[in-house]
Order: sequence, then C-alpha cells, then structure tokens
Amino acid sequence: MRHQEIERHPRRWFASIANKASQAAGRASAFVMACAVIVIWAVTGPLFQFSDTWQLVINTGTTIVTFLMVFLIQNSQNRDSAAIQVKLDELIRTGSVQNSFVGIEHLSADELEELRARCEERAKAVAAERRGSGGRRPSRSRDDAGG
Repeated sequence: MRHQEIERHPRRWFASIANKASQAAGRASAFVMACAVIVIWAVTGPLFQFSDTWQLVINTGTTIVTFLMVFLIQNSQNRDSAAIQVKLDELIRTGSVQNSFVGIEHLSADELEELRARCEERAKAVAAERRGSGGRRPSRSRDDAGG
C-alpha cells in the first residue's frame, strides 16, 4: 500500500527520493567516494595530458552534482523546518507559555528582531533577579511568557 501511495502522489515520490538521497549524501561513505573520484580524476591528469576535456569532465560533473544537491538540501531543510515549527507550536500550545508565540515565523524580520530583543531583555532580568534572590526561581508573570 505504501508503494502505491508514493506512486499516486508526485510530491510524496519526490519527498521520498529527496529524503533517501540527502541521507545517503550525508554519510561518510559518500564523502569518501567523492574524494576517491577527485583522486582518480587527478591521477588520470597525466594520462590525458591535463587536457581541456580532462578539466571539463570534473567541472561538468561537480556542477551537475551541486545543482541537484541544492534542490535536495532545500527540500530536506524545508521539511525539517516545518516539522520543528509544528513541534514547537505544539509545545507552546500545551505548555504554560503564552500562545502568542505560535505563528511568529510569519512576522517580518524587523518584528522578529524586536521580539528577540524583548525576550533577551526579559531573560537578563530574570537571571539578575535569580542572582539577587540566592538562586531561587521567581514566580512567572504574564510578561515572562512573551505577552
């Protein structure tokens, strides 16, 4: 059944292929293989008299691999970011913090920077308060949670 689902949905098919390819590309064996290709290419230089064609082979090969890897990496990163965002949203939703943090990834860069600065200020204030109270944890206020 799983195989049929993948065949019916091109997006799932691509996600499956991208996931497998990015996992394979991230293995040590893939790095060793890439190094081996470079060494073989370099060793064959004298055989081909370091010709333009010899150089073109490695340039073309690395360009194609790089081009394809950009899409695989971006796909994996997009899925990972979305999954992390959902997990964080769920933790915020079910936790004791303010739900106002859910969806902040949709804010502009300036709004996010302002929110980050406010959070850092509150964190410094809480740390200073803890140092002043002998390490006891202060009670949570509404402002500590981001509201």
